[in-house]
Amino acid sequence: MDKAIFCLNGTMKKESKKYWSGRVTKYSNALDLEEGVFTWKDPKRIAKSLKGSAETSVRRKTTSFQSAMSMLNFYINRAGKSLPARQRKILERAKMELQKAFDRA
Repeated sequence: MDKAIFCLNGTMKKESKKYWSGRVTKYSNALDLEEGVFTWKDPKRIAKSLKGSAETSVRRKTTSFQSAMSMLNFYINRAGKSLPARQRKILERAKMELQKAFDRA
């Protein structure tokens, strides 16, 4: 479903569906993410931030662990080939750190 957007000149246009994944990451209704969390270089810091976001959220529909892991997997999957190999490794390590943070290791 397209959303109408008001332009500065008073006209309306439809919002593009092309980058819906970016909107999900930026305006997630489940978690309030810290700015640039998926670009950080420290997997432990990423995991700690996701855990904190998931635990403080009152809008999530599942457990804190599932919400945090889902958002991390979503970002990795949607970035696809454009995600540099080095950052992908960091995010994959963040998954393990997230499991440790939630005592799921």
